[in-house]
Amino acid sequence: MHEAVLDPALPAPAPSFVTAAALRRALIAGARRVIAAREELNRINVFPVPDGDTGSNLAATLGSVLHGVLGRRSRHAGELLEQVGSQAIDGARGNSGAIMAQFLVGLGEQARGLPRLDMQALAQAVRRGADSARAALAQPVEGTILSVISAFSEALEEGARRQGYGLREAYAQALQRARQALADTPRQMPMLHKAGVVDAGARGFVDWLEGIADYAEGGPRTLRAGAAAVHIEAEPVAHVHEDIDPQCRFCTECLLVGDAIDRTALRAALEAQGIDSLVVAGSRSRVRVHGHAGAPQVLFDVCAAFGRVEAMKADDMLLQQRSVESPGQVAVITDSAADLPPVLADRYGIPVVPVRVSLDGRDYLDRLGLSAAEFYRRMAASARLPQTSQPPPGDFRRIFEHVLAYQPAAVYVGLSRPLSGTLQSAETAARAQARPPQCVDSGQVSAGQALLAWRAGELAQAGADAATIAAEVQRLRPLTRTWAMARDIRHAVRGGRIPRWAGPLVRWTGLTPIAKVSAEGLLKVAGGLLARQRAPEAFARHVARRVPAGQRWRLIVGHADALADGERLLAALRQRLDVAEAHLVEVGPAVGAHAGQGALVVGLQPAP
Repeated sequence: MHEAVLDPALPAPAPSFVTAAALRRALIAGARRVIAAREELNRINVFPVPDGDTGSNLAATLGSVLHGVLGRRSRHAGELLEQVGSQAIDGARGNSGAIMAQFLVGLGEQARGLPRLDMQALAQAVRRGADSARAALAQPVEGTILSVISAFSEALEEGARRQGYGLREAYAQALQRARQALADTPRQMPMLHKAGVVDAGARGFVDWLEGIADYAEGGPRTLRAGAAAVHIEAEPVAHVHEDIDPQCRFCTECLLVGDAIDRTALRAALEAQGIDSLVVAGSRSRVRVHGHAGAPQVLFDVCAAFGRVEAMKADDMLLQQRSVESPGQVAVITDSAADLPPVLADRYGIPVVPVRVSLDGRDYLDRLGLSAAEFYRRMAASARLPQTSQPPPGDFRRIFEHVLAYQPAAVYVGLSRPLSGTLQSAETAARAQARPPQCVDSGQVSAGQALLAWRAGELAQAGADAATIAAEVQRLRPLTRTWAMARDIRHAVRGGRIPRWAGPLVRWTGLTPIAKVSAEGLLKVAGGLLARQRAPEAFARHVARRVPAGQRWRLIVGHADALADGERLLAALRQRLDVAEAHLVEVGPAVGAHAGQGALVVGLQPAP
């Protein structure tokens, strides 16, 4: 596709070729068309799991390039494609996004030394991209985006061999072959045939090709007009909850950065851990890893042996599917500082955005990239104090975009504003949504925040609207109480939460400090216990004396690597209070990094 082929205002010399300027504009048109088709691609997404995010993942992958290298002029086609591939790997999301990114990497690897592309060079680059994309998968499956890429590549090679064929004719023939391969996907995959749809990733690739074709036909005015809306006539897709394997429920991804990364060895190591839907895409220095795992930490730990792990994410596909199946229910979201018991998150379909943890020279996703038990084990072995940080706005944006694509509204119940910038991060992401979620300051942390998220999820399941849910959370905020007891205050002293003079005092007196969440949303020292051996029972007495009598309570007890003490505390509270429902949970780094191992937490809220 010579500049003239892409711009009809210019003559078409022979042999035809693609310049960097024309290539850049064509890629812009292709990316815009996929982004315009995002919602439709989400709707027809049934493979590899029906989690309704293929369109969002492809749009995010190509959007990272659109807003990056494609936003700048280029004079060298090969260098442009190299940069496109590199940025696509950095921004790749999901199975199809990672495959698309690897295809683009292959294009760039083949074309890197060419300032412009003739038909032979383009066909060779596409072939390299197709082979590279297929090699990125541990278990390639036909009837997917791979089949369409292969069909397009083979047809383009045929066109390059035919006498008298120009780039326009060869591309048109290859596009038609890709469309036919797309139409064949339901015959190759029974689940597509059952749902009455084509493969969403394959459809996205054809959309990309058609956007390029639009530019070839219409020239610059195509870009000015923007991408055409895409609509696919199909029956509503019947998403089946059981299609997602609960043993591999987390769609897990990361970017691996290093020198001379051995992708073959990396893929073998991940396969040995039973990672499903595995894609290892990229170059020797930057690799995007995608897989479905029961424990995302396993994938991240394997990758850490090959390089520096960045851009981690792990989406719960079962909760994503609950969102798809709940078109009339408000979504409730919280963050991992809430220490929400998993049984409640599953009961009410509450996505939990992970706080970031820095420990032993690595960054982790709380609960997903590092379990609570493993956090305490590694903390004990580390010479450095662990640090927690707020999730970036992108983590919230991804969750907000998914739930709002299917549900009418969303309410985020966030960590107390005075304790962290987590709420502000969520608010930043919310402002970017067409229908912004309501971000509610819980004024709490750990068990107290979890109690408020629990009540919000319960109301959403009962059919309450977002305003009603937010108002109830605000009403319950001052009625919700949270206490914490620290057995070991060394971490709190090192982190500045407790004055240094308090350390020796606690050791000499045997005092066990107690903190309480204040009305301002701060965790403040509120007393102490002189009861080392019977501390859980003494803590229960301390709490019971400070709550109104005659009230029925919801109760969450948390422990920091101290299960036996947590069980004793829960039993003692049941003896002293009228408890409607109670849960025991292991608290994560939001509390544990400061209170240390052995800490106990109590959250109480009036039962509905």
